[in-house]
Amino acid sequence: MVAVVELSSGPGTTASYARAALGMLPGTRRGSTLPDVEMVHRGVVVDRSHLAAYDRVCGFRLSDRLPATYPHVLGFPLAMRLMTAPDFPLPLIGLVHVTNRITVSRPVFADERLDLSVRAVELRDHARGRQFDVVTTASVGGVQVWREVSTYLRITGPGSAGSAGSSTSDISDFSVIPGGAVWWVPARVGSDYAAVSGDRNPIHTSRVCAKLFGFPRPIAHGMWTKARSLAALEGRLPESYTVDVAFKSPLLLPGKPSFTAALAGAGWEFSLRSKRPHLTGRITP
Repeated sequence: MVAVVELSSGPGTTASYARAALGMLPGTRRGSTLPDVEMVHRGVVVDRSHLAAYDRVCGFRLSDRLPATYPHVLGFPLAMRLMTAPDFPLPLIGLVHVTNRITVSRPVFADERLDLSVRAVELRDHARGRQFDVVTTASVGGVQVWREVSTYLRITGPGSAGSAGSSTSDISDFSVIPGGAVWWVPARVGSDYAAVSGDRNPIHTSRVCAKLFGFPRPIAHGMWTKARSLAALEGRLPESYTVDVAFKSPLLLPGKPSFTAALAGAGWEFSLRSKRPHLTGRITP
C-alpha cells in the first residue's frame, strides 16, 4: 500500500542536499527497494516573479501560461526529499538524468492552484548499473493536467557519467540540417538556472566540483537544455503534446551549441549539439 506524505508547504532543497552529502559517508545503510511513498503538496500557488525569472533564464516569453518544463521545478523539491530519504536504495550524488518525458494535457496558467505528487518507481537493472523513474504529476481540481517521467541512472559499470545517455533511449540522433541556430551559452547559465530551479548540484556552478566528477568545467543542467529547446519552438507547439528527450553528452559552460529542429509528421524532432549531441528530442501531439 502506498504511503502518502502530505506537505503543507514546499520543503526546499537545502536540507535535501545536506542529507545527500551525509549519505555518501562510508557505512551508510540503504534500503534494497524503492520506498512505496507518494510525496504530495496540494494547492501550490505559482509565484509570478519566480515564473518570470524562470522564463528569462530559459528563453521563454513572459506569460501567465506555464512553460511545459516549469512544473518540473515546482515538483523538484518533493523529488529531492524522496530521493534523499535514508531508506532510498541509491545515493543521490552520482545519479545521471538520462531521459525525460513530459505530457501537457492542456495549457496550465499561473492563476491555477496545482496539486503536485511525486513517486519513484521501477527500480531495474541497466547494462551499466541500475536505473529508476521519478513520476511527477500536477492536477487542477482533481484532474491531471501535466505528467513527467524522469529516468535516472546509477552507473556501476564501465563508462563515464558524461556519456551515460548514449544508449538509454530510442530517440535517434537527429542530423544537423542547414539553417540551425548557434547559441552562445554563458557560464552564468549554471548558477542562474540553479537559482530558479533549486537544483544546486555544484557540477553546474563550480569548476572544482565539476573536475571531481570528470568534467573540465561546469556543465549546463539537462533540464535547462530541454527548456531552452522548447523556448526556441514557442508559438509552434500544439495545445497538448508529449515531449521526449534523451540527454546525451554534457554541455560544457560556456559553450556554443547548435540547435536544429524539423517537422516530423504532426510533431517535431530537435537536437542540440556541439561536436557530439547534448540532447535529442521528439514532440508528439
